[in-house]
Formats: sequence, structure tokens, C-alpha cells
Amino acid sequence: MADDLIHDPDGGLPRLLEIMRRLRDPATGCPWDLEQDFASIAPYTIEEAYEVADAIEREAWDELRGELGDLLFQSVFHAQMASERGLFDFHDVANTMSDKMVARHPHVFGDESREKSAEQQTADWEAIKAAERAGKAQTGVLDGVAMGLPALTRAVKLQKRAARVGFDWPGTGDVLSKLTEETAELVEARDTLGPEEIEEEFGDLLFVMANLARHMGVDPEAALRGANAKFTRRFKRIEDQLDAIGKRPADSDLAEMDTMWDIAKAEDKARARGGSGRSG
Repeated sequence: MADDLIHDPDGGLPRLLEIMRRLRDPATGCPWDLEQDFASIAPYTIEEAYEVADAIEREAWDELRGELGDLLFQSVFHAQMASERGLFDFHDVANTMSDKMVARHPHVFGDESREKSAEQQTADWEAIKAAERAGKAQTGVLDGVAMGLPALTRAVKLQKRAARVGFDWPGTGDVLSKLTEETAELVEARDTLGPEEIEEEFGDLLFVMANLARHMGVDPEAALRGANAKFTRRFKRIEDQLDAIGKRPADSDLAEMDTMWDIAKAEDKARARGGSGRSG
């Protein structure tokens, strides 16, 4: 019966759970899967989440189905290992999530009115989450912000938490002033201090940049991903231009590549204006 389920193309989630169980079977399972634990699988979980985000950003909808499946498999993998230890199983995970969503949406699943502004719903959501943290003995303002988040994302979450209790700059201008101050401190560290101090000051500068992004309504992770994509696209254009004259980047120099970069930049701007190369 189990084999029938494993080979059933319409087996859905029960099929996936059975496949995971078989992969971890001590007698007949996959040696690699059996060697894994929570810590060794966690990096793959993070990687799969990023691949989901990447597919969405590229609007690669055909790929998204597979990437979501990969991410689901990570949850199934962790739940199977937890089940083997007698901690919980996948059904507990699903039920816990369902209970959380019902509790956090009393205006949908309870008797509260749906006639609330987005701001009021956000405030209610945060109040419910604060009560949940209190139930877990997480009483500090910054408790519960996951350590494993990307650093820029975690910085923004920490800053949002502090802002809720009034620890925040009043406006963007104040953050920009702090940015100038931190930049000067980094220059001073570069000129007079050692590697550890330089790293610390660089971290302070990035932290303020994350705060500036928050004040300006920008997701710093998304902004940096966009900058990475732009750099990749423009550098590829440099390679194409060099290839057209029989050269590689290693055969070129900064002046030549910088000129080609300006061409790629101009092409980007022309495309952004509709491809005509002229402003409206």
C-alpha cells in the first residue's frame, strides 16, 4: 500500500510524507538523508526560501511551483526528524500554524468587525504577537527576533521593535545626519585603527543604512538584490562588448571597462524610458 502511494502521481501531501518517512527509514532509507540533523538541513532551508523569492522576483512562474515544493520538502524533512525524536510531527506543525492564523485574525474567524483600517489591523496583529511572546516568557522588546535572519532584515526588525516603544529618530533627516556621522567614524577607523574596529564601524554604518531604508519605506534586502541584478546585467554587457572586439575582461583595463559600463548604463536608462533612447 505504501509503495502504491509513493508512485501515485496524485498522492499529494500524504505521498510526500511517506516518501520522507522512507528516506529516513533506518533499515532501507537513503544514507545521506539518514546522516542529516536539524543543523545540517537548516542551510538548505534558508537556500530554498531564497530560491522561492528569486523565482518570484524574476516572475518565473513555471519555476515557482518547483521552488515552493522544495521549500515544502524542507518543512517535511524537519518535521520527520522531530517525529523520530518524539517532539512533534507534520500534522502538529500544520495544526499549530492553523491555530496561530485563526487567533491572529479574529476579524475573519471570530466576532470582531472587519471594518478596520490597515493601521488598526497592524496594531492588533502586533498586540496579539506581543501576547504570544509574553506567553513564551519573551518579555524583552527585542525578544523573538530570529538570529538566523539575513542581517539587514534582522536589523530592520530590531529597529521596528525599538520604534514601537519610542526609541527611534523622528524623521529621515535625523537618520541621514547619523549616516554622515557613521561614515566619518568609518574613515577615521580606516586611517587610525585596526581591522576589528573597521569591521565594527562598517557594521554601524550598515545598521544606519537599514534604518534609513525603514524610514523611507524601502526593503533593504530587495534594494540590494536589485542592485546586484543591475550590476550583473551591466557587467555582462561589458563582457559582450569586449567579446565583440575579441577581448576578455582580463585583457582589458579599468578605463576601457568603465567606458563600456557607461554605455550599458545609458542602455538601461533608455530601456526604462521605453527603449527610444530619448526622454519624453
